[in-house]
Amino acid sequence: MKLPKSGSKKPIWKTFTVRLPTELNKIWAFAARSLLINRRNVFAIFEMLFWPGISISSVGLLTKFLKLESDTVTFVLIGAIGMNTIQIAQLDLSYSLLYDVWSKSLRHNFMAPMSLRHLLIGTGLVGILRGFLVFVIMSGLCTWLFGMDLGRPGVTALALFLAGMFLNAAILGILVIALVLRFGHRAEVAAWAFSYLLFLVGGLYYPVTVLPEGIRELAQFIPLTHFLDYFRNFYGFPLVSSSPLLWGFSQSVIYLALCCLFLRKTLRTALRRGTIIKMSE
Repeated sequence: MKLPKSGSKKPIWKTFTVRLPTELNKIWAFAARSLLINRRNVFAIFEMLFWPGISISSVGLLTKFLKLESDTVTFVLIGAIGMNTIQIAQLDLSYSLLYDVWSKSLRHNFMAPMSLRHLLIGTGLVGILRGFLVFVIMSGLCTWLFGMDLGRPGVTALALFLAGMFLNAAILGILVIALVLRFGHRAEVAAWAFSYLLFLVGGLYYPVTVLPEGIRELAQFIPLTHFLDYFRNFYGFPLVSSSPLLWGFSQSVIYLALCCLFLRKTLRTALRRGTIIKMSE
């Protein structure tokens, strides 16, 4: 039998198999931490139930007061569901770093044999779980209180719509983390501000065709616009773009990649400037 040469490299698949359990443990560490924080923090549970409930109730009652047609009511409620799903999911990513900033323990994360990908994937999975629960709760409220037929698009369309919402949440969450590493405490407000700016331009409660010229064109470069457009088409509203899913997912992948590159660059800059140490003092 021919013995392998000393120092010869292992096949990639063997290296991957050996490292996979370690990678999964590191991801689970951040996911478990996020779950524990959410379980022990009454306000985290509160924001999953109270704010989505208030949002759906207030918007739904407004549509009743205005005596809108059932399809128009559905148009508005889809926007409210999308808004709360994105907001709850992206806050888990944003809080993954902000909790460490607030507790002055940011440097401990970077001293451990972990990387940002473990943090992003672990907390992102918890964000998806919380966002899905909020989606289910709001869908139930819309069906019970306002007679919305959320099952009309079908399971596949619902899954694609949810995937689009979670991609938007990931983009926002990673962008917030990068800005916190770049600007420190001053960027904390971005965790909430970016969401509302996205909702304003993305046609949350209205078609983007009513936006002023210039902003209307800008809305076409926001993935949320296309996912809302796709889902509302099942309720009889005309498509703004010919291939909303293609535009939505392609833009999401591009923006997600750009945000990850921006995050890597800001992390290197923060390590070089000592920003992480300063935020831990």
